[in-house]
Amino acid sequence: MAYSSWRGVVGLIKPTMRPGGLEELIRMLPDGVCTLPLFLDIRRGTKDEFKEVMVHYETAIAKLAEQKVDLIHPEGAPPFMVRGLKGERKLLDKWEKQYKTPLFTSGTNHIAALKALGIKKFVGATYFSGDINESFAAYFREAGFTVLGMEGIDVPFDQVGSLSAHEVYVHIKKAFLKQPKAEAIYMLGTGWRVLEMIETLEQDLGVPVIHPVPARCWEIQARLHIRQPVQGYGALIRDLPPLPG
Repeated sequence: MAYSSWRGVVGLIKPTMRPGGLEELIRMLPDGVCTLPLFLDIRRGTKDEFKEVMVHYETAIAKLAEQKVDLIHPEGAPPFMVRGLKGERKLLDKWEKQYKTPLFTSGTNHIAALKALGIKKFVGATYFSGDINESFAAYFREAGFTVLGMEGIDVPFDQVGSLSAHEVYVHIKKAFLKQPKAEAIYMLGTGWRVLEMIETLEQDLGVPVIHPVPARCWEIQARLHIRQPVQGYGALIRDLPPLPG
């Protein structure tokens, strides 16, 4: 059975069983855009697990392509970023050719958002600890950005949702103030529930914040040729700059 909606259907692949991120996106999307979500079950948040899960991403992509969705978005930045930008691009090219459906990942989405806002230097914040943050920074450096920091917060992978928005605000502000030349703040991951802090951070620090949920909504709109600004979640989804070519 194929699904349709008057403005388009987006197939989503959620990397974990965490609630929250899907609901946030659905509330943000314009009327007439429908989502068809599938879920993976990443639990440990380790490099090994991110590499092992790729076969399950492809299975989900095949299922969504079979339903003739307009667009497929495999979510989850880390599983793709640990492969590097070239490794990710090779996979996307293969899948788009095989399944004849346009795709974008969280990583390519975040690169597009940074470019659309004219950002060259930024500081990143994640809910990972250890050297995996260097893998994330290397991914963006490969894309041509200057990564002034990729600061992880020390929290178990399965407890990210328990962080308060105020705790995340403090973590991000501290990371940003170490880097006065940063032109933006980048937040990796949908696991933290902090949408209400985006505009507060932008107002207090004077730079745009790239958060995965508004960035996802922005690119879905652009790819489906929709232009409906959303207030309250930062400059990207409010101003809707064009998707870079």
